[in-house]
Amino acid sequence: MPTSPSRDLQTFKNPKPDRPYEIRMECPEFTCVCPVTGQPDFATIRLTYVPAELCVELKSLKLYLWAFRDEGTFHEAVTNRICDDLVKLLQPRFMEVVGDFAVRGGIHTVVVARHGKRPDAL
Repeated sequence: MPTSPSRDLQTFKNPKPDRPYEIRMECPEFTCVCPVTGQPDFATIRLTYVPAELCVELKSLKLYLWAFRDEGTFHEAVTNRICDDLVKLLQPRFMEVVGDFAVRGGIHTVVVARHGKRPDAL
């Protein structure tokens, strides 16, 4: 059975919850739709977080990001929504989501949403 988009993010227990460490992910194939023109928007989504008790499972993250493909949303809104959804799910020590959107109308947009403070020990 083929895989399809899903908003069902999954987690697993952090294997080293006593150590503050960063997890970095880059998702270069993110797409959504401009809510004004209906044209596709392309972006690289970069996630950096310092887990507490939970980590996000990667396949569920891929399917979650895929679910935005046909959704009309502004760059600022979708970047903040991804950050909010992951913070709600994981309750990390720190989370940063960067939406690096391809040039549209001659403008390159980068949106950065953060939660918490990056530990100094990193």
